[in-house]
Amino acid sequence: MGKRKIINDPVYDGFLSVEDPVILQVIEHPYFQRQRRIKQLGLTYLVYPGAMHTRFSHMLGALNLMGRALDVLRQKGVEITNEECRGAKLAILLHDIGHGPFSHTSERVLVDVPHEEITLLMMRRINEAMDGALDMAIAIFSNTYHKHFLHQLVSSQLDMDRLDYLGRDSFFTGVSEGIVGTDRIISMLNVHDDELVVDEKGIYSVEKFIISRRLMYWQVYMHKTVIAADQLLISILRRARELDPSVFRFDPTVPDFLDRFAEVDDDDIMVAVKHWQHSDDEVLRTLCNNLVNRHLPAIRISNTPFENVECDYFHGTGELHNRSYDFADQEIKVLYKDGRCVDISEASDQLDRHFLEKQVTKYYLYHPKPTE
Repeated sequence: MGKRKIINDPVYDGFLSVEDPVILQVIEHPYFQRQRRIKQLGLTYLVYPGAMHTRFSHMLGALNLMGRALDVLRQKGVEITNEECRGAKLAILLHDIGHGPFSHTSERVLVDVPHEEITLLMMRRINEAMDGALDMAIAIFSNTYHKHFLHQLVSSQLDMDRLDYLGRDSFFTGVSEGIVGTDRIISMLNVHDDELVVDEKGIYSVEKFIISRRLMYWQVYMHKTVIAADQLLISILRRARELDPSVFRFDPTVPDFLDRFAEVDDDDIMVAVKHWQHSDDEVLRTLCNNLVNRHLPAIRISNTPFENVECDYFHGTGELHNRSYDFADQEIKVLYKDGRCVDISEASDQLDRHFLEKQVTKYYLYHPKPTE
């Protein structure tokens, strides 16, 4: 009998079971174990104190949902081999492995390469060490495998990544708007002409999913105080880099880039920030003291751009974009009993095309809070 791993997960009120030896070997890899030290929501815990969950727990949760989805599709007669099941599970397990410290906050700051590209590099490195065991997973992740619906389970507008993070982030922040009918949606999944679709009985659950995601962006992911905290950390890294160009700089062209990048996590950044509280540079010292003691910038949100703002380490502007649905992306299709397959905008009597494709843009201005 092979090794079996049982993991407690409060989001799903029970145990996650992992038995595949290849998947277990990947989980034990240092690149994956690093995810224990990277918070899923970055600095969001400064607003929602419970948001301390990690990329590690999210990736295992997405793996769990992928297993459920594959079982449902197989029960509906979709041909999926055991090797393809393993490949899809490995692809979703590793889909976020390239994130830097504090997840999206440090992206493009520490290294000018998107996390998706670093993810693929890490997957290939692990694959080399495991003699090609991840070949299919990489093909599915990269959307080069001939069964397109497997890639859609990993990356689409209704993938296992989004289903897990909405429920997980809702659970740990306490924001109930993110609660979606995950079990119902998965049970309604199907495949039609090599496309991932939803059976017509799942329309209302998909409507709730789309609306919940939009609300979670405003209430959690783009909460104005979270944005203020993110900008403060970015200013710290910018100032530290200006004083010493070698600080947390990773060059993707050097041979040891991946190993060096994988050594850095949230803890390293915060240790440096606490150290810089005693810097001789007043700007860096002030910024770091502000973050450690949660003296965050004041921030204003507007429907129109802010003009004539002089940006520095303490002042700045930016934009927030939120759209429920992207028609240029892989659409969510609904399959009817008579064989018709239409976009959710046509199937839904709640979400018309105008609502779905409307992008809301807001503008923010952050600055130091006035002293009392």
